[in-house]
Amino acid sequence: MSSEASEILRRRTFAIISHPDAGKTTLTEKLLLYGGAIHVAGAVKSNKIRKTATSDWMEIEKQRGISVATSVMGFEYEGYKINILDTPGHQDFAEDTFRTLTAVDSVIIVIDAAKGVETQTRRLMQVCRMRKTPVMVFVNKMDREGKDPFELLDEIESELGINVTPLSWPINSGQRFKGVYNIFQHTLDLYQPDKTHVTESMRYDDVNNTEIDSLIGQQDAEKLRQDLELITEVYPAFSVDDTAEYLQGDLAPVFFGSALNTFGVRELLECFVRIAPSPRPVMTEEREVHPDEEQFTGFVFKIHANMDPNHRSCIAFVKVCSGKFMRNVYYKHVRLNQNMRFSAPTAFMAQKKETVDEAYAGDIVGLPDTGNFKIGDTLTGGEVLHFKGLPSFSPEMFKYIENADPMKQKQLDKGVNQLMDEGVAQLFVNQVTGRKIIGTVGQLQFEVIQYRLEHEYNARCKWEPLQMYKACWIEKDPDSPQEAEEELRLFKTRKTQYLAYDKEGRDVFLADSAYLLQMAQNDYKHIRFHFTSEF
Repeated sequence: MSSEASEILRRRTFAIISHPDAGKTTLTEKLLLYGGAIHVAGAVKSNKIRKTATSDWMEIEKQRGISVATSVMGFEYEGYKINILDTPGHQDFAEDTFRTLTAVDSVIIVIDAAKGVETQTRRLMQVCRMRKTPVMVFVNKMDREGKDPFELLDEIESELGINVTPLSWPINSGQRFKGVYNIFQHTLDLYQPDKTHVTESMRYDDVNNTEIDSLIGQQDAEKLRQDLELITEVYPAFSVDDTAEYLQGDLAPVFFGSALNTFGVRELLECFVRIAPSPRPVMTEEREVHPDEEQFTGFVFKIHANMDPNHRSCIAFVKVCSGKFMRNVYYKHVRLNQNMRFSAPTAFMAQKKETVDEAYAGDIVGLPDTGNFKIGDTLTGGEVLHFKGLPSFSPEMFKYIENADPMKQKQLDKGVNQLMDEGVAQLFVNQVTGRKIIGTVGQLQFEVIQYRLEHEYNARCKWEPLQMYKACWIEKDPDSPQEAEEELRLFKTRKTQYLAYDKEGRDVFLADSAYLLQMAQNDYKHIRFHFTSEF
């Protein structure tokens, strides 16, 4: 096997997703702890000596204690190269998470043992199902009072529409939580709450071993044996040799633990590196791209402004889909039809960056961006390819953005443009008045934009309310060009005050009620109304 092929096979690129507060960022951090990428975990919650989660590095994230941007981290573990993408859980930032899911080969879903499956998890699972992404589940916070584990498994199956099989099993929960039995490796892990170190496992190939009774008590040992017997009868068996169902996204292995107390995380990680897929083929509009192809291909799935506040720089995150990316080599930027080379490509450990000379399929590379990139852009060794599936969704909340400091118009314009390139929100310009409108999926994004404009660009903005139902992209129906041309002209004349341009200069219809939108769709049969920007 060539060295490049073996490099690709040892890659594991995955996202951690969940509802807010299920413990996603804490789990990310504990995985980094095992990989030796960090040596002491920063408790995410606000405390007297304020340590902050490694992956939450934006100032506003530290203040709020939530993740508002996807962060990328890479580390080595037992011969595997692991790339984690920690995503925002808050629904206002769902779009960032949807786009991130296009760049990963598998997913770990974190579920709170007390709350069970929550709305945001359901929505994200739909995206995983659509893309047939393999999923593993980590039931977190077992050291707190929560639902019965069998009840949780039923809920995961019915709510997320996926078959499950537990690969570890908890012994009680809450204050009586004694540990987990690892079904996958036949080991017993006794619970010792420790936020910074790792507990040892004891191997028991036979669960009837009486030593278990002396360790956890006869009553709990008996219950564990009964539970394990029930599991073998009810849930499908799982082996490393037969992971087909998991890889097709039909079966989710489930682990139990407490991320905050570094418990049950290693079991998850060890199973994950063995069964999770290495980089998979990716569809483009032209053809399927395979990771082991010789030519480099990759696409931009995220842009982040101001990773370093001292240098007003943007970074474009590129997922390498095939071949080997090399520093200082010319690659084709397909949309611009230009060849570009990058002298300082970076790999990430949250905010810490290091320059890399090469990256393989599955890796995430950060490229310094001076305005050349947009989300969805393709880089190749020369071939013209277009990667699919990175839409912008129609926003649901709208506000006029106004300059609060006339001396800082230039800074405001630059800040707004860079933040919109990131995909944080969408910018529309009214075709009549020229006023700028920001559209978002949730209220919190307006606060983040205002905060970042002030702290990263030294520009102040104020918001003015705007009652708007939906923004939709409009285009002529290609099947009946003559009628469509006439209808579009008529539509634009009659609806002038409701029309705006998006960042690409495309026509957008701003409907101020569901009724108006429906009427427009009925009256103008030869115009197509789109609710995502990818059409």
